[in-house]
Amino acid sequence: MEKKRFVVVGLGNFGHTLAAKLHEQGHEVVAVDTDEAAVDRIAPYVNTAAVGDGRQIETLKRLGAEKADVGVVSTGDDITASILATMSLKDLKVEEIFVKVISINHARVMDKIGVTESIFPERESALRLAARIASKGILNYIRMGTSLSIQELAVPTRWIGRSLRELELPRRYRISVIAVHDMLRDEMIPIPDPDAPLKDSDTILIAGKDEDLARVEQENEDDSTPPSRGRR
Repeated sequence: MEKKRFVVVGLGNFGHTLAAKLHEQGHEVVAVDTDEAAVDRIAPYVNTAAVGDGRQIETLKRLGAEKADVGVVSTGDDITASILATMSLKDLKVEEIFVKVISINHARVMDKIGVTESIFPERESALRLAARIASKGILNYIRMGTSLSIQELAVPTRWIGRSLRELELPRRYRISVIAVHDMLRDEMIPIPDPDAPLKDSDTILIAGKDEDLARVEQENEDDSTPPSRGRR
């Protein structure tokens, strides 16, 4: 894995967790916040932790932010601070900038500025939870865009004992199985054997458009009706 240099502006729960995880993965992390207590909490888990105003370009320069590969702005509910910190990172020519946003309008502003990605943790968490609690089969849910998602799904009863080749899911549902998780061995198989029968102890990671994934869920609610056989 290529090691990168990150600068994280704002050390609330999101910023703290992200900075610590990036450092744990072996990246160089510089973290800055105006709150001394927040800086003290993150200090053991990053390379550099500093009390300072991340909106100010001079503060960021002092911390070497112009050498960062990636900037992350997580300034809580202060949209003005978010905009100013982002602009300062752009002025320093930081190539990738990710910004935590708190509303759709906040995200629109960031998109106009030209950030790499606006992150809306509350909305994304709500979407994942809604997908999980609305269906007993969905174990995890990741939204990849406006209409594309990845779901971790318990193997439907009607699919147990059948292979991916036999099920012909890309043809029948326009979805792809990108991995199989053998729960008994806790082993993730990223390139599944198309001829291996699925087990009741497996989960599958499937990718596709939301409407196609919804059709999988709908058609597998009634386990009493066997699926039609694929073409030979």
